[in-house]
Amino acid sequence: MSRILVTGGAGFIASHVADRLLADGHEVAIVDNLSTGRREHLHPAARFFPYDIKDQQTADLILSFKPQVIIHHAAQMEVRRSVADPVFDAQENIIGTLNLCQAAAQAGTEKFIFASTGGAIYGDDAPIPARETDPPRPECPYGVAKLAVEHYLHVYHREYGLTPICLRYANVYGPRQNGLGEAGVVAIFIEKFLAHQQPIINGDGRQTRDFVYVGDVVAANLLALDYPRPGVFNIGTGLETDILTIYLKLQKLTDSPLNPVHGPPKPGEQRRSALHCQLAAELLHWQPQVTLDEGLAHTVAAFRHK
Repeated sequence: MSRILVTGGAGFIASHVADRLLADGHEVAIVDNLSTGRREHLHPAARFFPYDIKDQQTADLILSFKPQVIIHHAAQMEVRRSVADPVFDAQENIIGTLNLCQAAAQAGTEKFIFASTGGAIYGDDAPIPARETDPPRPECPYGVAKLAVEHYLHVYHREYGLTPICLRYANVYGPRQNGLGEAGVVAIFIEKFLAHQQPIINGDGRQTRDFVYVGDVVAANLLALDYPRPGVFNIGTGLETDILTIYLKLQKLTDSPLNPVHGPPKPGEQRRSALHCQLAAELLHWQPQVTLDEGLAHTVAAFRHK
């Protein structure tokens, strides 16, 4: 059993991670300022602290709780907001993370598992699917911030022995995803369909993403607990699926009569994205287990009953 601090643990992905950690017998503390997270996602066995990761309260908690592992998901995750306000994005995603790292170094934390990003780090010029060895060329402040944190974690490993594992997520979807923001097209479409409101496809709908089910992402985090060295791993499926296809699959699953309607394309939106995940298979012994059709069906069922 380990003492593990999960940031963003009232949010989409990290709440699933916390649930699994508790089921496996770990002692879990959750930090979440509830700006986008929801209290109903919190496991009752977790110790919850409604703190912001930038605040001294969080640093003090790390020094007193002395987690062996920090699993860091709290973030500003809207790409377009990062473009509109890069200073805010850097404060949340860089300064907030450095506050955690500095306290972790002082507390003797052994491992730092970081929720990084796949598509936004590699950019539009990367091969499809992108490998970890491909040059990162982020084209938005959000991707720049995630890459900067990866570099900072390398420094903390060298200077303080904090072992970083950076998981570069593809487009994660599944139960508990928030359909209110720009991120998470699956959740956005499902909520619209179930409310009998017209979802809008940005542009022609042929932009592609690599959709990976949240349960598979949780499994990657759990496997990272036992990986003894620093590492950077893509976590996706290696498959491209365009947004129009997602629309049509969800339209069928929700029995909606609402046919596709297209709006203007979003400026600066990435055209294609998919992640090569062989390194995770070889070193973490991780592979995605849930097909897109299975995952979408699970997600629609969860949204119907929430």
